[in-house]
Formats: sequence, structure tokens, C-alpha cells
Amino acid sequence: MTEKDLQYYKCWYKDYANSFHTTDEDAWKNLALKIDHTDYVQKHIVAIARELSLSNREVMLAETVALFHDLGRFRQYSEYRTFEDRKSMNHGLLGAITLIDNNVLKVLPDHEQQLVLQTIKFHNAFAIPNILDDYSILFLKMIRDADKLDIFRVFIEYYESSPENRASETAFGLPDTEEYSEIVIAQLNKRHTASYRSLRTENDFKLLKLSWIYGMHFDYAFTVVQDNEYIRRISEKLPQTDAIRSAVESVEHYVKQRQKM
Repeated sequence: MTEKDLQYYKCWYKDYANSFHTTDEDAWKNLALKIDHTDYVQKHIVAIARELSLSNREVMLAETVALFHDLGRFRQYSEYRTFEDRKSMNHGLLGAITLIDNNVLKVLPDHEQQLVLQTIKFHNAFAIPNILDDYSILFLKMIRDADKLDIFRVFIEYYESSPENRASETAFGLPDTEEYSEIVIAQLNKRHTASYRSLRTENDFKLLKLSWIYGMHFDYAFTVVQDNEYIRRISEKLPQTDAIRSAVESVEHYVKQRQKM
């Protein structure tokens, strides 16, 4: 992996993403959101990799993973008009397939190609699969943290902006009611990551985002969560019931514990 390779990948990605440009304003707003998201995820993963004192080659590999992690989103949305994998296709797998079909990684050694492909393929899995080696798992943990950090930003900006400026697919079109699911609250109280299958309302979606904090791995990620007040900014958009306040306090306590480690 060289700097020349990375620059080529950035140019290839830009051309590929722009090939989906459309005059449909709502559609392009959703796709442009993914382009911006990718930029932020790259910055986060580079920061994590440097915090871990990885080599320059490894930092560039990590940035390549971030660059391509949501590649499948473009074809997914173009064909299905949704970012919900369960209603369309697995965007992680689709991204890996797109790279293979276009022979994008051909200049990399086989082991680096496989690391990039496997990490992209599993970055959106509910849990880290145990079939991967420790080195691949390290990169998978980095992309999962970097991805979550920027999804927090995207999600919060969605709720803090006016409706006409929102990308329509950000909240998956769930009903915006005062209701929330006890099963999602239960997962938060157990310090578990909630499942998309449990979501019934937008409040569930907000609670799910908070549960992601229990699945984060690196000090950098917890620092970003704290510095940007992501917990507060999400929780203030939720009904202020005793159950929700207790679940939020549990998340806040967990972050403080992790920062003391």
C-alpha cells in the first residue's frame, strides 16, 4: 500500500460516486449525505490508527477501508431508494462485490486486498464475526468505531435541522410518535447493542444509537462522544420518562468508566 495507491482510490471513488448524480433533489441529498459521511469516517479512522501508533502503511490501509466502507450505498439507494439493508441488500457485502467486479484493488498484495474486502464486508454486521484473524479484527473495530462516530453526527444534525433540509432516509421513515419499545430499553440497561429488528418508532431509533456506545472500542471514540455531547444531544430528543432517564444515565456512567481505564 502506497500513497500513490491511496490517491488513485480517492479519484476512483469520486468518479464512482459522481456517476450516481441525479437531478432528483431528494435522491441526491441522500447520496450526497453518504459522500460527506465517508469524508468524516476517513478522518476518524486515521485519528484512531494514529492513536494506536500504527505504521504509515497501516494508516493508509485504514483510510482505504473508510473510503470504501459505504461504497455499496450508491447502488443500494439507486436500485431500492432506501438505506435499509433488510429491505434491499447488504450494503457491506455489495461494496466488497463492487470492488471485486471493478478490480479496484488489483495493485495491492493479496493479503491487503483480503483485509480491505473482509473489513468492508463485515463493517455493518451486528457483531464482529469470529472467523477473522486478530489483525483483520483490529481494522474492523477501527472502521466500526469511526462509522458510528459520524453516524452520531449525521443523526443529531438531522434532528437539529429544519424538516426541509433533512435527507429523507436518515431516520428510515419510522413513525415519529411518543412511543418506544421496552425491549430496546432492556438492551440498554443490559449494556447491550440493540437490534434494528426491535425498532418500531423514531424513539427506538434514537435509543438504538445510544446503545451503540456499548459496542465502541477505542479511547478516541469515547473522547469524541464526550467532546461533542452526543449523549445529551440525542437524549434531549427523547421522552423524559423515568425509564429513558435511567437508561441514559447508564450510558453516561459507562462512558465515564471507559475514560478512566
